[in-house]
Order: sequence, then C-alpha cells, then structure tokens
Amino acid sequence: MSKVKMHAGDWIIVSDARKALLLENEGDEMFPNLKTREVREHEEEPNRVLNADKPGRVQQSAASFRSAVEPSDRHEEADKNFINALAQRLHELVSSGQTKGLFIVAPAHALGLIRKSSSPAVRSAVRAELDRDLIHLPVYEIEKHLLKWGAEQAS
Repeated sequence: MSKVKMHAGDWIIVSDARKALLLENEGDEMFPNLKTREVREHEEEPNRVLNADKPGRVQQSAASFRSAVEPSDRHEEADKNFINALAQRLHELVSSGQTKGLFIVAPAHALGLIRKSSSPAVRSAVRAELDRDLIHLPVYEIEKHLLKWGAEQAS
C-alpha cells in the first residue's frame, strides 16, 4: 500500500459518536502542524432521564392481553443524530472548497456511522480512515499517532 500523504489544508476529523475535533493541517507532508478549527460535542443524558417513561404497550388484535414494547436505545439515537450533524458539516467544508482532503480517525462503530451518513462528495474527499479512538488525546499526541501510522503505511 502506498503512503497516504497529508497535505497542507487537509482536515483531520478525530471523532467518536459523542465528540469530534476538526483539525486543519497547517504544516506539510513531513511535518504536520494540526490546528483545532472546531470542537463538536453533545451532552450525554443519563439513562434515568432518557428512559423515564414507562415502556409502551401494545394490544394484540387476536388476543385480549397486552405486552410491553422494547424501548428504543436513546443513546444510539443521540449518537446517530450527532454523526449526521457532523457529516452535514463535512459536506459544507468540502462543498465550499475549504478543504479538498479529509482524514477520518474514529473507532469502528463511529467510523461506520460516519461512512453511512456521508455524502458522495465527502466520501470522495476522504483520503484515509484510521480505526482508532484518539478523541481524548491532546492534539500533539494525535499528530504523533498520525505520523506513526503514516510511517507504517509507507513500509
């Protein structure tokens, strides 16, 4: 596999399903210099708040009894809504010409949600994807991981 090069002006998206860092490379291929452009985050409500209502009930047409309906996973819905908003923002960045190249760093679950929510323009702008959870690291540590990953791709 050939080495993936991170050019000046490329954006690196480091995300999980609850927080996203949008970083721009102001350096070059050899020495990236990532600058934070946006931080997106959604507040996580505890389960006791999200699922405060009693479970729904349904009555079967052929029987006289009622059974409970499994409540939907509100955390999963919140994650999907967050990723959809992130994908929309990435579409705006690519469509407006603010970036031509995207690198996405996210754990597998979030990466799958991002792929599913992304427009064709965003998918064509993605130069590489890295299945890692780096969202809780400082930016300089993220740079180190990306440099190490780039070196592994070259070998």
